[in-house]
Amino acid sequence: MPPPPLTVLYKEVDSSKIHTDIYLPPLPSSPNGGAPKKYPVLINIHGGVFMLGHSRMVSMPQIDDCLSRNWIVVVPNHRLCPQVNILEGPITDCRDLLAWIYDGHLDAFLASDAAASHVHGSQYQTDMDRVMAFGTSSGGTLALSLGYNPPRPVAAILNFYGAVHFTHPFWTLPLPSMADTLPSFPPSFLAQIYAESPIPTDSSISLEGQTESGAATGPDFSRPRDAFALTQVANGTVLQACYPGRDVREIDPVCHVGKGFPPTFIVHGEADTKVPVEVSRMLYGRLREGGVRCGMVEVPGEDHTFAMGMQVGSRTWELQRKGFDFLEEVVGGGKG
Repeated sequence: MPPPPLTVLYKEVDSSKIHTDIYLPPLPSSPNGGAPKKYPVLINIHGGVFMLGHSRMVSMPQIDDCLSRNWIVVVPNHRLCPQVNILEGPITDCRDLLAWIYDGHLDAFLASDAAASHVHGSQYQTDMDRVMAFGTSSGGTLALSLGYNPPRPVAAILNFYGAVHFTHPFWTLPLPSMADTLPSFPPSFLAQIYAESPIPTDSSISLEGQTESGAATGPDFSRPRDAFALTQVANGTVLQACYPGRDVREIDPVCHVGKGFPPTFIVHGEADTKVPVEVSRMLYGRLREGGVRCGMVEVPGEDHTFAMGMQVGSRTWELQRKGFDFLEEVVGGGKG
């Protein structure tokens, strides 16, 4: 397990206070003459179908792996849909986090008394040329959004089974296997989600039912948010709920790949029932057509959100590490 993270507010909007967790790699055993060392930064964005999850619902073994590569890992929260749409909420928040890093606020926080009281933060500096993005599921979609339209994109992207290719018929089809397991909720109960104020930046579970502690648990259908989110997934109405009345191509990474898009690697389970592997194949093909440095691994036998349950050292673990190896090939590890 990685050490406990530092946590800092990176944005406040309409009374929503949005924080990010910061995990720091070990300091070198021999000090660099007291001068801070520059480190690559990986932005690690949680999944949760844009409506669920929070920053502690990410794979801690993956964070450990990244820290061993001498990367700083930044795990943000973002506002959750549907009270705000995907573009104006999660995407904007993640792009604002990226700007927060590029504008020097991460370095300023690490050098502050608040960080110094917990860790020797002044010994760390961001290598602004080596800021990367990674995410799982909806977090993968958000990581990809940091490759197009921000003033300064990230240097590389790792996308684990992200939702893409939104014009594919799958995104409007119900999932009978899921619908059969859900109760029927009164519309008035589901509508209570829109009354939450301020717009939340965390929920009690993620899509796969992971708690903050990592233990598996079922959704609590006494909570409108749990009921609403899983109902949209079951009915095939996630985009309708989270991007209503808008052209989904505006937020579809497949439609924004082109020359200058950052090097990108995709990891996807072959048996994924929530986001079919064929949409990632479409993205991979578009990356190759666009001349983007890229790669893709399809993990045999794995369904959606497998990253949260894989065992370190397993075949799945070793295959998914190829994505992090790709990032390291692009930006390298920490250096003085």
